[in-house]
Amino acid sequence: MTRLVVAGLQLDVAWGDKRLNFERVRRLAGEAKDRGVELLVLPEMFATGFLLDPAITAEGEGGETIAFLRDLAREQRMAIVGGMVRKRRNGKGANVALAVGPDGRALAEYSKAHVISLYGEDAVHEPGAGPRPFSLAGVEMACFICYDLRFPELFRLVAAETSVVLVIASWPSPRQRHWDLLLPARAVENQQFVVGVNRVGEGGGHTFLGGTAIYDPLGDLLASGGSAEGLVVAQLDLDLVAKARAGLPALRDRRF
Repeated sequence: MTRLVVAGLQLDVAWGDKRLNFERVRRLAGEAKDRGVELLVLPEMFATGFLLDPAITAEGEGGETIAFLRDLAREQRMAIVGGMVRKRRNGKGANVALAVGPDGRALAEYSKAHVISLYGEDAVHEPGAGPRPFSLAGVEMACFICYDLRFPELFRLVAAETSVVLVIASWPSPRQRHWDLLLPARAVENQQFVVGVNRVGEGGGHTFLGGTAIYDPLGDLLASGGSAEGLVVAQLDLDLVAKARAGLPALRDRRF
């Protein structure tokens, strides 16, 4: 039997203030460790908020957000996934999710495939090429970012090879109902765990209501976070993925 304790950190992100956000994350990461968490998941662009200016947000390999994630993972001896912006040569950035292991080693870096034109993200961030699945303690998983949640074909690409999907977000309040609907939909249609981590608070003229939630392969809610800053923790029984797929072999039966 394989079990994994996961926490979504529903952060009230201070707009553009990396130092303050690092302090908040470090404090809550310590609380997560005390609760037995093995994988801590942070929101999209957790260090700055959804600030669409690569001159401010984008970092190279030696950037402070990358160093923070690696150092924190080593300090707490837990895996961490967090969102940030990577520099690109043409002056644009890439909105990425970086996964690091308990030893601080990079496990995977995924670039957001669907950049949201509604907010002009397509003008400043390059879209990624596709999923980047990775393994943690023998559990295969993948990470997607915010707007990606609206594109089920992206999730289907990794369904057969993963048991857990992480969705990190800065999902604004006007479409909160869609977030609440689409997370369990992705869990049900791909028969896998879905961990959705959204921020809370105000930033860039937007309000964020959280709704961080963890669903099992049947779409049942394991844990949720409401609209306050804090940790959303659940223990994932990975055997449930195989049981769900054996009980209703929908992935095997699909034709198109």
